[in-house]
Amino acid sequence: MKELSLSKEIDLHVDRVQDFPIEGVQYKDISPIFLNPELCTKIVKKFAELSKGKVDAVCGIESRGYLFGVQIARELNLPFILVRKAGKLPPPIISQEYDLEYGKAIIEVKKGHILPGQRILIHDDVLATGGTAAACAKLVENCGALVSQFSFLIGLSFLNGIGELKNHTQDIQLLLEY
Repeated sequence: MKELSLSKEIDLHVDRVQDFPIEGVQYKDISPIFLNPELCTKIVKKFAELSKGKVDAVCGIESRGYLFGVQIARELNLPFILVRKAGKLPPPIISQEYDLEYGKAIIEVKKGHILPGQRILIHDDVLATGGTAAACAKLVENCGALVSQFSFLIGLSFLNGIGELKNHTQDIQLLLEY
């Protein structure tokens, strides 16, 4: 039997939920992936292979960016930095405000966790419009570090999120695109 490509294997483990969270949207649910430890190991190893020697730390975006982000950092033997929603971290913190479709949001990191000059991998589960990942990139840059890479399990190419991120780095890794 022919071995499946990693992207095909991931795709087979993504549930499609019609009309969620609103009518007309087909939600891509990644939770079934975590029922398959062998697939999770393959994903972590692939992300680590794509980042080895290119980054000094991994930033995971709350909350689903933590699922693989911390494992990628561990596989690379690098620090993992939590990027949280506003109000979740005790001071001192550094904040970055960004626009949402209907309002604004803020992400934060503990002051001193991102060091000047570090090459940072920003990881999240899905790249949609790119707004949150771009805000994280600005946060990283405001700390004096360099956004070396972005990585996402899935990219929703029809939303053009990659365009938002190319201002920070051309090295954008997607394991699966829809």
